[in-house]
Amino acid sequence: MTECAVRAEGITKIFNQGRPNEVCALTDVDLAIEPGEFVSLIGPSGCGKSTLLRVIASLTEPTEGQISVYGKTAEQARLDRDYGMAFQHSGLFDWRSVSRNIELPLELMGWSKDKRQKRAGEMLELVKLGQFANHHPAELSGGMRQRVAIARALSFNPSLLLMDEPFGALDEMTREHMQTELLRIWSETGTTVVFVTHSIPESVYLSTRVVVMSARPGRISTEIPVDLGGRNADTRESPGFFAKITEVREALRAVEGAE
Repeated sequence: MTECAVRAEGITKIFNQGRPNEVCALTDVDLAIEPGEFVSLIGPSGCGKSTLLRVIASLTEPTEGQISVYGKTAEQARLDRDYGMAFQHSGLFDWRSVSRNIELPLELMGWSKDKRQKRAGEMLELVKLGQFANHHPAELSGGMRQRVAIARALSFNPSLLLMDEPFGALDEMTREHMQTELLRIWSETGTTVVFVTHSIPESVYLSTRVVVMSARPGRISTEIPVDLGGRNADTRESPGFFAKITEVREALRAVEGAE
């Protein structure tokens, strides 16, 4: 049997437990993600989407429950660099060139200079920015910086890519272009993706499955499979696309109505 890319079992996360400012962010979350899936997490603001992503990444520990990443503990997966991360802000270093930003995790992993440079070049070609290797982040548009951030996150060939609203700060047209580019990269690399978003159309366009979370304390309310075939410009105008948007919107309304 193929090992799950991510398995969450009974995840509860309480911040400041036992204190007057205690907050229960997640409660009894169960989730299984298969290798190669593109799963989006969506829900009301403050529902724990980003917290769940951080638990998967072993950047915060669950109060209860267990997380495994390709059969390993989340901590071991982090130590083994089984995942890459991309956030809303690219987090690039202005004093490093585009190429050297991509090389950074490889440098920390002890890769040789020649090997780092070769891999950075490959990743820049993947995100269609090969001619910008020697530019600096300040010379790039917001969408280009996010493509560099994705290239950096994928530079060491992780099995899992965790993304926390990476396109949230972009204008609508750039955002749609980046969504299409991300799907191309996902298709070419075969990486499993877990993607946090507040946008219903974005979740539907990108995903093989949309996971709808309740308001805090976050828990999984509904899981909606999305089978729209290969996405392209016509997908956004198709009846199936609008039907899935309606399905996700109604699931979110049901969550709000239950509070």
